[in-house]
Amino acid sequence: MTAEAITKTKKIVSRWENKPENVIEMMHDVQNEFNYLPKELIKIISEESNVPVAQIYNIATFYKKFSLTPKGKHKICVCMGTPCHALGAPKVLSALERELKIKCGGTTEDMQFSLDISGCVGTCGLAPVVIIEDDLYGPVGVQGVQKLIKKYKDK
Repeated sequence: MTAEAITKTKKIVSRWENKPENVIEMMHDVQNEFNYLPKELIKIISEESNVPVAQIYNIATFYKKFSLTPKGKHKICVCMGTPCHALGAPKVLSALERELKIKCGGTTEDMQFSLDISGCVGTCGLAPVVIIEDDLYGPVGVQGVQKLIKKYKDK
């Protein structure tokens, strides 16, 4: 890990006053900075906040929003709730996998895109739904996948 990454992580932890009760917020901020929680930086969070490494790993593996593996700049999530599933979400997921040349759970080589699924996101009237970053799209069909990806390629 670079000295710059370590310095940034220490600044994040100090912004939260190094308080153990703020460790989840620290973890969110580190993940937002690096797109995942590198093990070297988990150790820094642990040392600076006096929270055991094991506890930080427990938190990171309990909450789905945290990732211990690198994620892409643009996070894509396909809803697999019952209405989305019934209206074609598995086909949309397959089209995204083909377009991005990755499997669900993976990240493109250029670190631009990560692809995951989720349970119901509560927008059943728009099924099937795809979320990219904070943008929600629906209904999304297989034919719309390429255009959707193109919108984010140069961002």
